[in-house]
Amino acid sequence: MTFFRRILCRAGLALALATAAAAAAAERGPVTNLPLPRYVSLKASEANVRRGPSLTHRIDWVFVRRNLPLRITAEHGHWRRVQDRDGAGGWVHYSLLSGVRTVVVEEERVALRARPEEGAPAIAELEAGVIARLGACRPDWCRLTAGGYRGWARKAGLWGVAPDELRD
Repeated sequence: MTFFRRILCRAGLALALATAAAAAAAERGPVTNLPLPRYVSLKASEANVRRGPSLTHRIDWVFVRRNLPLRITAEHGHWRRVQDRDGAGGWVHYSLLSGVRTVVVEEERVALRARPEEGAPAIAELEAGVIARLGACRPDWCRLTAGGYRGWARKAGLWGVAPDELRD
């Protein structure tokens, strides 16, 4: 290999590494260094949703459901831009959010099963709109707690957990 080809190969490798590092950095929040997007829940029973990341921005609406799962898509100081399952969102103060993970049932009915298997006995049925606390997740199943019941539900019927997310 000639001298110039070696230099070009090294320059290409350096550029590829720099691009990969920039992409990895872009997937982290500038304030918390946590992954973006990520899921959280609403800690408060009411949260003002603003057009921008400060108290001077107009309130567009108010989330009024405690434990509602939300997806954080951006960070600015003490503010987090969030979206609900319908894509509606805006900026919420970080003190109104919790790292406790919840999901909302999206399908009309989701069976809560004793084991993460389709043939396992059903413990309960969760209706659309039910909010459940999220536990462990396998590739297709998540362990949920809702209404005093605990069991496994198919991940496909839930919002608030990424399709490829695994949890212990």
